[in-house]
Amino acid sequence: MLITAALVLLMTPGLAFFYGGLVKAKSVISMMMLSFGAMGLIAVLWVLFGYSIAFSNGPQGPAGTDTYIGWDGVFGFDPSMFSLNSLFVDSQDPAGAYPTIAFAAFQATFAIITVALISGAIADRAKFGAWMIFAGVWATIVYFPVASWVFNFTLGEDGSVVDGGWIASMGVIDFAGGTAVHINAGAAALALALVLGKRVGFAKGADKPHNPPFVLLGAGLLWFGWFGFNAGSELAADGVAALAFLNTIAAPAAAILGWLVVEKIKDGKATSIGAASGAVAGLVAITPACAALTPFWAMVLGVVAGAVCALAIDLKFKLGFDDSLDVVGIHLVGGLIGTLYLGFFANGSGLIFSGSFEQLGIQAISALAVMVYSFVLAYVIGFVIEKTIGFRVKNEDEVAGIDLAIHGEEGYVLENSRQ
Repeated sequence: MLITAALVLLMTPGLAFFYGGLVKAKSVISMMMLSFGAMGLIAVLWVLFGYSIAFSNGPQGPAGTDTYIGWDGVFGFDPSMFSLNSLFVDSQDPAGAYPTIAFAAFQATFAIITVALISGAIADRAKFGAWMIFAGVWATIVYFPVASWVFNFTLGEDGSVVDGGWIASMGVIDFAGGTAVHINAGAAALALALVLGKRVGFAKGADKPHNPPFVLLGAGLLWFGWFGFNAGSELAADGVAALAFLNTIAAPAAAILGWLVVEKIKDGKATSIGAASGAVAGLVAITPACAALTPFWAMVLGVVAGAVCALAIDLKFKLGFDDSLDVVGIHLVGGLIGTLYLGFFANGSGLIFSGSFEQLGIQAISALAVMVYSFVLAYVIGFVIEKTIGFRVKNEDEVAGIDLAIHGEEGYVLENSRQ
């Protein structure tokens, strides 16, 4: 559990490199700081009260407490768990292999990366302080409750959910966060892109990634950390974790091929940025499905996700919203593909195995609920921030480069530039 938590935490610096390479050279510090800011803030909030909101009333909460306040399965918290005090000396071993506080550490890393994902939609034009306010409020009223809806549950002897968050209780298949992480973050990213508006000079081909090696490095770190994300969600070293691990190799590998084929047909060249983006799209899509598909169907999912996301990233130009680094095209679309795909191909319950549309309906309702909830609240939070303290930097700072304006630093300081 501790090793997988460390792997997932590494994903956020990996994301910083991935996003940092995609922006302008004069915005790289600002972009990477949005990820590191999320690491600092969300980890603190998680310890103080985030875990209490997400997991206090369930199998990962303290035993013998009657202080839970709220609407069971929807929203609530346990004051006795403030700052995780009630877990500090916890000796429970609910899965026979780890203390509850190890699970709390593991889930903290999920909260951090989910918030950090959103930042790619507002690259090159967001104030750091405004982002930190948004991140804290959104995590508190969106991510923490949604994590409870999806991840907080108790299994019966037959493996079915007998008690938990309302989405988990419906029987949704979301092994590691297709809804709670990727659809959640992607919907919020779309909302913020609409609130902040388009960058100066926004047009197809106007903004080129300044450092493709950073993008490839970031994608590699993300993929490495994703093994903890997916296989670690089994909470045990067993055959299910091994299947999730293998599918976390197979799906993104196939997605690289799917993306590159579409890119070659569409643009005439297969690019390094396309390979990195394809891998991430496959990782996103396999996240909810990694333990519910055979490796063959995982590869089919990867090809579909890579190809569709390669096309989806152009929607922003057709629909007129500026999602700077394609969070919507990769995380929202990829999360929807992976979540809905299970309605057809999940072992046992998918349409082709069961002949029933029930699982597809459950997957669709869950995806839609999280998407709408996250989008609406993110839009409101972002709108209030923009109309009060301002979320977007001045146009002249955006054009000049926001690293110096916001952080007083430059990503690349060349000796001859000081002469």
